[in-house]
Amino acid sequence: MKAAETRILELRAELDQHNYRYHVLDEPSIPDAEYDRLFHELKALEAENPHLVTPDSPTQRVGSAALSAFTQVRHEVPMLSLGNAFEEVDMREFDRRVTEGLDLPAVDLLGSGAKVQYSCEPKLDGLAVSLLYRDGALVRGATRGDGTTGEDISINVRTVRNIPLKLHGTGWPEVLEVRGEVFMSKAGFERLNASQAEIGGKTFANPRNAAAGSLRQLDSKITANRPLEFCAYGLGQVSAEISDTHIGNLNQLKEWGMPVSRELKLADGIEECLEYYRDIGERRLALTYEIDGVVFKVNDLAAQRELGFRAREPRWAIAHKFPAMEELTELLDVEFQVGRTGAVTPVARLKPVKVAGVTVANATLHNMDEVARLGLMIGDTVIIRRAGDVIPQVVQVVLERRPEDARAVEIPQTCPVCGSHVERTQLIKRSKGKETVSEGAVYRCVGRLACGAQLKQAIIHYVSRRAMDIEGLGDKTIEQLVDEKLIGSPADLYALTFEQIVDLEGFAEISSKKLLKAIEDSKQPTLARFIYALGIPDVGEETAKVLARSLASLERVKQALPEVLTYLPDVGLEVAHEIHSFFEDGHNQNVIDALLNERGLQLQDEGELGAEFAASATLGGMVDKLNIPSVGPGAAQKLADKFGSLEGIIKADWLDMRQALPEKQARAVREFFDKPENAERGLAIEAQLKDFGMHWQSEKKVVEGLPLAGQTWVLTGSLELMSRDVAKEKLESLGAKVSGSVSAKTHTVVAGPGAGSKLTKANELGLKVLDEEAFVGFLAKHGIAVD
Repeated sequence: MKAAETRILELRAELDQHNYRYHVLDEPSIPDAEYDRLFHELKALEAENPHLVTPDSPTQRVGSAALSAFTQVRHEVPMLSLGNAFEEVDMREFDRRVTEGLDLPAVDLLGSGAKVQYSCEPKLDGLAVSLLYRDGALVRGATRGDGTTGEDISINVRTVRNIPLKLHGTGWPEVLEVRGEVFMSKAGFERLNASQAEIGGKTFANPRNAAAGSLRQLDSKITANRPLEFCAYGLGQVSAEISDTHIGNLNQLKEWGMPVSRELKLADGIEECLEYYRDIGERRLALTYEIDGVVFKVNDLAAQRELGFRAREPRWAIAHKFPAMEELTELLDVEFQVGRTGAVTPVARLKPVKVAGVTVANATLHNMDEVARLGLMIGDTVIIRRAGDVIPQVVQVVLERRPEDARAVEIPQTCPVCGSHVERTQLIKRSKGKETVSEGAVYRCVGRLACGAQLKQAIIHYVSRRAMDIEGLGDKTIEQLVDEKLIGSPADLYALTFEQIVDLEGFAEISSKKLLKAIEDSKQPTLARFIYALGIPDVGEETAKVLARSLASLERVKQALPEVLTYLPDVGLEVAHEIHSFFEDGHNQNVIDALLNERGLQLQDEGELGAEFAASATLGGMVDKLNIPSVGPGAAQKLADKFGSLEGIIKADWLDMRQALPEKQARAVREFFDKPENAERGLAIEAQLKDFGMHWQSEKKVVEGLPLAGQTWVLTGSLELMSRDVAKEKLESLGAKVSGSVSAKTHTVVAGPGAGSKLTKANELGLKVLDEEAFVGFLAKHGIAVD
């Protein structure tokens, strides 16, 4: 008995501390799954020892005390928490209790009996709030707090854009308290963290923390700049009844302008509840917001009143939780992997733990800056997060559990694969007339393709589906080829013989011949695929397409000066320098030469310079690209108008320059061109513009706009006559941008079999939707055949 009492006191103290960190400080130190385990242990001990239950036990209340910085608000109707179900058996037990509580006949094996109707909606991962309306006007917003007393956040909730300040329509009760969740979408969360990182501000571990932290700012201007949303899920105090069902209440709130879940549904009996849970679980990662389960409520309000409440939760509702995406485990060690570009990346080796149904033993740490941000040490207890197919991440260190023998994480001085020196990268920021050098976040092995790890990763990238698409060359096969010294660059793939391949593990006569044929079939890639396959730093698939479409020949891409490359859409000066440096490198030149001249690769789609690209250069624009101090686009254009040629600007004397520009700018231009290297650079850029046929004096082709230019299309579902990748390429060839998400700006959605939430949203927005047959017909009208 004494042991039970001691454990109960320990659990209460620990849960109270976690409640305070979660509800008051918005800085939870353990995952929800760990909290649930502690809570259920306490609940079970109190059930065995009812005389030890006290009114202040965490099982008898919700959350923790309100922040003293906010005015306190007492809830007329307590904001209670929900009981949790983790397994199907828990849901069936809940349904049994509801059925018995309402004195209904149980459903038998033949399906006869009374089925309870339940409302079903996603359990949003945000902050519960109460919105009080009087005569249709928003007069107060409050947090849940401890369920009885919350915090007055009225000024802040008024900044949440989808919360109506005045209810729409008529007929609302004089007093209406709406309850719901303030949350942040996944995209909004990513944007917020990116902007916070840019200004050196606090970044958030997950959207829930971001929403809670944003809503509880003492400065409402900060809240107003955060991408918060609200979703109503119920009512508190009301002066008059609205409907006799829960869904009826929510539908009426929707009529009055209140956002409710688009996933709200009515289930007839427990089997339909379980079906809803499975369905939304499969679609969970495709949703635009985080959810951690499904909330089921008895739909009939009279039945809710009959069932009543326990101490801290209603008997008529339950939250069916998804498997935890966050868990606690121990960091056993940090090892370092070497990637395709030589980046030496720390990887966490963990005590194996099951997260979201998968056993996790490794997690990414990104780079040493992330290790420093987390304050991570070997031996720490850490929170691991896993979302779907995303690589597990360490999101937080539980400092209070740090052992005395914890060790610092240190970057190796030499490459763990080849022994070459490891150096920290430098970031070069180029602006008007100067370069600023700072330390980068990445450490890199200088061994390049002499490093086995870099060579393997480079070839794995080269043969990948979106690059050269050589089927049969899996990671393990490439590792064997490199380890056996059969290949030392991508060019060596094309010299492989049947005898070399057939002796590899996993290969026989037929598979060896198939691989050789796949390698041979890859010898006629499109220019875009080849550029992407080369693995140029910071050049992804889309940038490779832009380079191919605009420059239209590998020779032009290789020759292009950084300033000329910046005429390309979405190519900044930093990426332009990476591209130029890649093709200046002697080793890269040798590999490309071997591929094209020795191994017989023939690039497709090469031709004349893209017409729009050719027409993009002006004298004023070129002067601006020289980054002359104090000279922006306007001053550059004045120089172009005054002198008419770059040579004229270079040779202009001080008096002539003063006729075009104020003294400071004129002096900056004259001093810039007085340096021979600057004048030579400018003339070299102009010479290349002439060579490429994009000089302002070059003869221009008529630019014919592509038929889908400016349109955004979305592909969803599975296509049967072509792959999604092929469909994307065909749309891009017509000038369309292909996006992964549906919005009001989407022009058309192509929906194949199995289309889900994207099709639903398209229909809700009234967008144009084509099935595959109509899409194929559309392509045919534009002269594009489907093989």
